[in-house]
Amino acid sequence: MGFNIAFLICATGVAGLFYLNRDKSAGVSKAIWLPILWLAMNGSRSAATWLYIWTGISIGGSVGGDLYAQMDGSPLDAVIYALFLIVGVAILLRRKPQARAILLASAPILLWYGYCLVSVLWSRIPEVAIKRWTKDLGDVAMALLIATEVDPPEALQRLFAGVGFILLPASVLLIRYSPLGRAYDPSGGPVNTGVTTNKNSLGLLAFVITIGAVWSLIQVLRSKHRSNKKRKLVAMGTLVVFGFVVLAQAHSATSIACTVLGSALMFATFLPQVKRTPAGIHVLVLSSLAIGGVMMLFGGEGAVLGALGRDSTLTGRTEIWAAVLPMCPNGLVGAGFESFWNTYGGDIRSLGTFASGINEAHNGYIEVYLNLGWMGIGFLALILVTGYLRAAAAFRRNPQIGSLMLAFLATTAMYGITEAGFRILTPTWTFLMIAHITSTRYALDRPRSLGSRGGVTKKRSAATIMPSGISIPNPAIRKIPSFHRL
Repeated sequence: MGFNIAFLICATGVAGLFYLNRDKSAGVSKAIWLPILWLAMNGSRSAATWLYIWTGISIGGSVGGDLYAQMDGSPLDAVIYALFLIVGVAILLRRKPQARAILLASAPILLWYGYCLVSVLWSRIPEVAIKRWTKDLGDVAMALLIATEVDPPEALQRLFAGVGFILLPASVLLIRYSPLGRAYDPSGGPVNTGVTTNKNSLGLLAFVITIGAVWSLIQVLRSKHRSNKKRKLVAMGTLVVFGFVVLAQAHSATSIACTVLGSALMFATFLPQVKRTPAGIHVLVLSSLAIGGVMMLFGGEGAVLGALGRDSTLTGRTEIWAAVLPMCPNGLVGAGFESFWNTYGGDIRSLGTFASGINEAHNGYIEVYLNLGWMGIGFLALILVTGYLRAAAAFRRNPQIGSLMLAFLATTAMYGITEAGFRILTPTWTFLMIAHITSTRYALDRPRSLGSRGGVTKKRSAATIMPSGISIPNPAIRKIPSFHRL
């Protein structure tokens, strides 16, 4: 079968999946397409790269490599990122009361971005660093768009479906029928890349979308009065299958391990022992992190890591870590936001064949240390810890959304052990922002008082609970509209 025929079959199938997944009654606005397109763009190749592939037209800058390998991005990509940010902010201004309340309650994220902005001052490439910082604001804007929807769980299901239906079948198509979906690693071995630029990026995309697809499938299975349940089951079931197929094609051990652990964590959150006992969720998550940490690090000389396809040096990662750590110019503050590899990468790549062509530390925590020092590690830890606490609080109020938020926070923390999972404009960082900000929305909801018969009492507290789940002082409630469709 030729590529053109395969493309037509794939396009027809994708259209069919969107048709099966339709739901006009869902409380989700058309603005959800902004996060869908944002994640689809950052989860695959840049717009300038796709334009060059299909037309041969290069609009300035580099069309290959990734963010760290490029000093000057394409003007086309810059315009697109700016449009995303402008449109996103414009929509959030229409949702200003809700967006402002959630953002002000997300102090760890504000502190992180504030420190990253200050770190531009000691970067050797301040112009590039400030551009990257501005682009990264888009992740926060997209997370706020989801958190301020009338129905965030349904919005997230639309997000996973929209991105997954487009990118996962396209990856299978390119791997099977086009050289665009295949490449060679530095040692000359063949690898599958799909719609991305390397196998790890493909594995990361499949990991994030598969976690979301499994969660969406669980929600459909648990729904009792959904009129389109059968159609949704077919659509989400197909997406889950595509997710695991792409994971297998990517051969990314970290992504496979995180997907399995994240899926198991979501299923386990519905156990009675977990739901009834406040400490149950903490025991479950900490156990998952411990198992994941052992699999990623300490199993290198045993059967666990061997089963993941790694050697005793974590596929050369330990050599990279030993080489890059001494290169950090300042242990306290680092090289400046997203500046390390453009200023010191050449020195590292000249150390030997193991460092040839590398532009990341293959460890998210070391990556943050190199760019932002121990200060950056502290702010990242604050985001992860507060995000987890708020996700746990959200789980107690809404297990449906809380189970997903906990899974993303736990697996993102694990993914960062052997991959650079905290880089800007990557699916893991985007979903870390989504998990933290969405959890904040639900965690702000104060528990309602229960009457003697188990119902909600009519007595109002000092704060009024909005449909958003945000507690607003009563005197101000008349001035603040509820969440709406925009």
